[in-house]
Amino acid sequence: MRSSSKLTFFLLITIWVFSKTCKGRVFNFKMHHRFSDSFKNWSGLTTNWPEKGSFEYYAALAHRDQMLRGRRLSDADASLAFSDGNSTFRISSLGFLHYTTVELGTPGVKFMVALDTGSDLFWVPCDCSKCASTQGASYASDFELSIYNPKESSTSQKVTCNNDMCAQRNRCFGTFSSCPYMVSYVSAQTSTSGILVKDVLHLTTEDGGREFVEAYVTFGCGQVQSGSFLDIAAPNGLFGLGMEKISVPSVLSREGLIADSFSMCFGHDGIGRISFGDKGSPDQQETPFNVNPTHPTYNVTVTQVRVGTTLIDVELTALFDSGTSFTYMVDPAYSRVSENFHSLARDKWRPPDPRIPFEYCYDMSPDANASLIPTMSLTMKGGRHFTVYDPIIVISTQKEIVYCLAVVKSTELNIIGQNFMTGYRVVFDREKLVLGWKKFDCYDMEDYNNFPLQPHASMVPPAVAAGVGSNSSTGSAKEARNKSLSSIASTYCHSHASVLTSLISVFLICLL
Repeated sequence: MRSSSKLTFFLLITIWVFSKTCKGRVFNFKMHHRFSDSFKNWSGLTTNWPEKGSFEYYAALAHRDQMLRGRRLSDADASLAFSDGNSTFRISSLGFLHYTTVELGTPGVKFMVALDTGSDLFWVPCDCSKCASTQGASYASDFELSIYNPKESSTSQKVTCNNDMCAQRNRCFGTFSSCPYMVSYVSAQTSTSGILVKDVLHLTTEDGGREFVEAYVTFGCGQVQSGSFLDIAAPNGLFGLGMEKISVPSVLSREGLIADSFSMCFGHDGIGRISFGDKGSPDQQETPFNVNPTHPTYNVTVTQVRVGTTLIDVELTALFDSGTSFTYMVDPAYSRVSENFHSLARDKWRPPDPRIPFEYCYDMSPDANASLIPTMSLTMKGGRHFTVYDPIIVISTQKEIVYCLAVVKSTELNIIGQNFMTGYRVVFDREKLVLGWKKFDCYDMEDYNNFPLQPHASMVPPAVAAGVGSNSSTGSAKEARNKSLSSIASTYCHSHASVLTSLISVFLICLL
């Protein structure tokens, strides 16, 4: 304790001395989490270190988040997180989706579930007839996925066919029999089926008090999975975040535990946050949802797309879907946007590769920088602008580095996928029926990255990953274009798998 106090005192004195001598300059503190490559190299520790991209890596970050909780993302008074914290992690080998850890039942059993704003049902593998393997090449060698067993949870309850949550009563055998469910998704031949059950979901408050909350939720006991759920996407369950009454946000709001809103933050490094009850901040941008009363979803209207300096009128309705890896557009919007992007790109175009869904790909020249990549932004209904910080995906092979416009041609649906949400805290406010967004550092550490030592010191933007900038700032867009493509590549090229291999395996992960 004494040595710790001396160290703290020394640091305070050091800061005071610099504050007296630097005359209003801004100090930039480069921050590294304790499992980063930079800290690993600096510390000299090479053993017993979680490999980047492994389940141990994400589990360690979640544990760190639980022990050292950062400042809250929300200005709201009451918000909830999962019992292990509010961190989410994008895992490229599992469909490029964002995952988090949830705890169910008594005693609690943990599941690593994919987060999906495009669907409503929360389900986990349970009493399996056909489920994903509990161990596999996509997981760490000693990592084993959990299976839910209603008989082993003292708080598990049967959901019968006369329950309000039972939507498929036509498949029931009797009034008091277990309620069956079956959900099919947009991805080819991807579905889940089983019965509904009710059990405790373990949550915690996000304020300094850290109170544990047990909320009873209805979810799917997924006995039979098919398609992508058997290998490359959500092998341990899917957490539906949609607007229907069975979704967890709807249940938590109906029980008076949170405001009817939640947020998700999508970081450039694949780390994110989810916060239930978060209504965002007064300075966020907003656009109204287009709510269909029979099946409400997070649909918004996009009126224009700007590619470089070209403004394209589109007037399309698109779903903001965290369960879709990339962005989808139907014609004529797709052709107009992609062709304008192609006309502005200066790198060498590559003919389409049938193994991946992207039509416009380019060889990355050795001396290239991000100024060669056309910028992109969306204009929403109401006139607010949504800058797309990551319109491309970088694909690394042993021989070359290629980047592609990460927009896929669709025949039916317009979907704003995870890649377009990168760099934002996105607020799904179901109370006001608006989508909110704000440029955000998912570590919420901007104030520490730039520590002004004089009250009126001019703030210099921190060093950021390529593509980061404010919502509509020309200066920020210029800053983004000046970042090197090699830094972009480092964001996407994970050590545990080739991005090309991952893209081929996921091809069209679209969980609706």
